[in-house]
Amino acid sequence: MSSDPFPPTRSRPYAGDADFWRVRALLLETYPITPTEWNWEIRRWDGHRFHRAPSDPQLGEEYPACLWETTDGRLVAAAHDDGGGEAALQLHPDFRHLEEEMVAWVETNLAAAGQDGVHRRLQVYAHDYDSPRRRLLARRGYEPVEGTGVMRRLRLGQRPLPEPGEVSGYLLRPTRLGDGGEYGRLADLLNAGFGRTFHTAAEYRNFVEGSPSFRHDLNLIAEAPGGSFAAHVGLTYDEVNRRAIVEPVVTRPDHRRRGLARALMLEGCRRVRALGATDVYVGTGDAVAANELYEAVGFTEAYVGRTWRKVW
Repeated sequence: MSSDPFPPTRSRPYAGDADFWRVRALLLETYPITPTEWNWEIRRWDGHRFHRAPSDPQLGEEYPACLWETTDGRLVAAAHDDGGGEAALQLHPDFRHLEEEMVAWVETNLAAAGQDGVHRRLQVYAHDYDSPRRRLLARRGYEPVEGTGVMRRLRLGQRPLPEPGEVSGYLLRPTRLGDGGEYGRLADLLNAGFGRTFHTAAEYRNFVEGSPSFRHDLNLIAEAPGGSFAAHVGLTYDEVNRRAIVEPVVTRPDHRRRGLARALMLEGCRRVRALGATDVYVGTGDAVAANELYEAVGFTEAYVGRTWRKVW
């Protein structure tokens, strides 16, 4: 008794804008047939291209990525750079036999120089539920890095959501269409809340005006007296799959513990449910405070993963 062979595939370099949209379509197609966050969601892919200053590379033809297609031109996999010696794999589950070839490609093309200037290193993320990928990485010499990532899921269904309520002294509202003055305040908030310095108004403008998934009505902020932004929760609605993604969640250090992030998340969940969303996802690390917040809102499902690193 014989079995049908896998459809033949061929690989080729990423070739610019048309391929950005083809990878995006693959992410939308594979969501219903893969485990939680097995591939990237569209907000992450859109942000990978657009959440950067206009002067930064925009995933053009020189972008380090490789695509795998069937002989009739169907895209089934993509391996690409995620910056600083990080690689990401996007893969149709019917083509898992390509995974080792994909890992071999990222090792050859995306490894970064080690701290000693001699060795090379590469990191690939794998969920704890994904035994085949973890076995593959271990066999090729990868070891898990300390610390975990967590993707949390809230099924909306008929779940009653508490009213967000008002937070005394703050105005909770969406960002305003066409108000370029808000880009600088959002960049300042991201820098303050995440302890960074690299976010700029130009970067945020590029994301707002370029990303196909950005919506002002789902981009929520808590405005403090005087007009500064104290907290921000952004949501993306994937209408094809009726799911929403929460990213980012950020509060200025001197405005924390006042219920701002919780109120904005609840308002966001109400808004996406009105649009038709059945599920909401939020990615986080293993920080206790963040996970307590998400559990309090109702994100009780948790899918744990970790970065695997190879040095050679």
